[in-house]
Amino acid sequence: MKNCYRGVVLATAMLSIMSGCSYENNYPNDQEKEVKETMNRSAYIDPAIDLSSKQTISVIIEFKPKPAKVAVIEAEAKGIPLTLEEAEKHVKESHLMFQKELHELLDKNQTPYTVRHKYTTALNGVSMELPANEINRLAESSSVISRIYLNRKIKLDPPILPF
Repeated sequence: MKNCYRGVVLATAMLSIMSGCSYENNYPNDQEKEVKETMNRSAYIDPAIDLSSKQTISVIIEFKPKPAKVAVIEAEAKGIPLTLEEAEKHVKESHLMFQKELHELLDKNQTPYTVRHKYTTALNGVSMELPANEINRLAESSSVISRIYLNRKIKLDPPILPF
């Protein structure tokens, strides 16, 4: 059941990314500055994350390289030769590079964090827990991170069955 919810969360995130959702600026003035700062970074950070909090939160971090099968399909569509083995190598390298960046940024500063899961199929990335105020530094310093989302549980209502 837990994996089902994770799948729904990942599928929802991927659908919103692929559909090119646009966000209207309906934020109060105090949040408007944070949204503008988020948009200027190379990595997208979910505006629902309070970047000033010292509280440990759970996030999903998506890496720039696509999952191997997706990368192969996209390369094929563009007419670029890419084998599945090469794409898998890029995914592995992105995870190794992220681990190295975590060590340099967080371990050396004795910042507590936990990598909960590594994803390579539906998306290329990790879920992890770390202090919210460290997310900015991680996003700005990382060459691998594409997007950072708040890890949320989504509950769907069961379908209504006909009588």
